This record gives sequence, C-alpha cells and structure tokens, in this order.
Amino acid sequence: MSGNDPLKLERDGHLAWLTLDRPEKLNAMGLDFFPALTGLMDELSADPEVRAVVIKAEGKAFCAGIDLDSLAGLLKGTGAAEREELRRTILELQKAMTAVERCSKPVIAAVHSLCLGGGVDLLSACDVRLASAGAVFSIRETKMAIIADLGTLQRLPTLIGQGRFRELALTGRDFGAEEALEMGFLTRLFATREELYAGAEALAREIAANPPLAVQGTKEVILFSRDFGISSGLEYVAQKNAAALVSEDLVEAVQAYREKREPRFKGR
Repeated sequence: MSGNDPLKLERDGHLAWLTLDRPEKLNAMGLDFFPALTGLMDELSADPEVRAVVIKAEGKAFCAGIDLDSLAGLLKGTGAAEREELRRTILELQKAMTAVERCSKPVIAAVHSLCLGGGVDLLSACDVRLASAGAVFSIRETKMAIIADLGTLQRLPTLIGQGRFRELALTGRDFGAEEALEMGFLTRLFATREELYAGAEALAREIAANPPLAVQGTKEVILFSRDFGISSGLEYVAQKNAAALVSEDLVEAVQAYREKREPRFKGR
C-alpha cells in the first residue's frame, strides 16, 4: 500500500488489524475509501489464515463520517443523468459496508473519540462493537439534510430495537459511549484507548481459538436468519450442519476434551 491509502492492513497470526489511516482528516471517508474497503474485506474473507478482524483508527477520531468535499462533484447538476449517476454511486458505496457485514470472518470494531455518520454505517455492519470511554456517536446525516444511505437505517434497528433507533435517526443527536453500551450498540466499554485495543485483541484471539469453520458458519447462519426469519433459518442451519458437521475439527475437539488438552483446530 502507498502512503496515501485510506486503510492500512496488518496481520498477526490468525488476527488481522484493519486501520482507518487518514488521521489528518479525522478519517473522513473519501471516494477512494470505499473500493479500498471492499477489496480488503474480500481479501480477508478469502484468506484461510485469518480468523478474526479488528477495525480501528489512527489519530484523534475514529471517523468523522463521509468526506463531503470528495463528494461535491457528485452533487452538481439536477438533471436526470446526474441523478442516475448519483444513484449508481450510492449503490457502489453501499457495497463496501456489505463487504464488512458479509466477510466470512467475524469483524470487531474498536472505537475511540468521534464516530459520526458513515462511521456508524461501518459499525452497524460489524459483528461486535467496543469503545473507549468518551466515544461519541451520531447518525449525523439527518442534521446535514441527507438520508443515511449506507446501511445504518437498515442494520442499526436490528441491533438496538426500533424505538431507540428512530429517536437517534430522526434527531441526529449525539449519544455517548455509556448510552451506546446501555442500548446494546456496544458490548464492552474500556477506560482508555490502550485498554480498548488490548480488549479487542483478547476478544479476537478468543474467537480465533475456536474452530474457524464453526465460527464462520455461525456468522453466516446469524445473517441468514436475520434476513429470512426463524423458520427459514432453522431449515438452513439443519442443512448446513448435515453437510459439514463431521469435520476434522470436530474430531479434534472431542479428542482434546478426552485428553484434557487444548485443541489444535485447522479449519478442516
């Protein structure tokens, strides 16, 4: 990657760290951010050595949202051609968030300071969200005369419920880490940024220590059941387990239990 890339990828054993790396702009998302995110998430999804991903950010803030300066060219003109171009662009940007959600590996967000607008879209696509004390969130688009269009309106209510969600989406107000934890948007809160990253790594390694095919299959079934309902989800998991239940990792899990040792899973 070049020094101008908006994202930085580092691997550490079975763990991957994906860092928002535009600190001079508070990690605001320019047009180059989205294809970069899509490509890296697809890469991590296909990498058999990676079992968990942590997303964090450099600088003073996690993410200030969409970089409106970079989008200014798309907001010029009111003709049908310009509107159609904007529609196609929005659909392309949405693919980046979907790539996070659909990554076969669990994705953990580790948030510090500000996380606004598009940053909340990103968090809503992650599997687990952690933050340090003092973090502030906002569905800021509402206050900017924009309808949030990258996934928050679709994903966040499934995480925190419709009542709380609608208040946040319609007001665009700030909400802090304590409130985010209480409503279930965050699952853990840490006193400092250093403790946040240590906690994110510990959680990622705990997940990575499990049989990877079982972890990935669990994430897949969770998403399928959310999208298609309980009945279809039950049928899907029955079919999936029938096809994959007898695995080398299952045999290893049983043997390790009997021998009272730590299992060594290979994803087979």
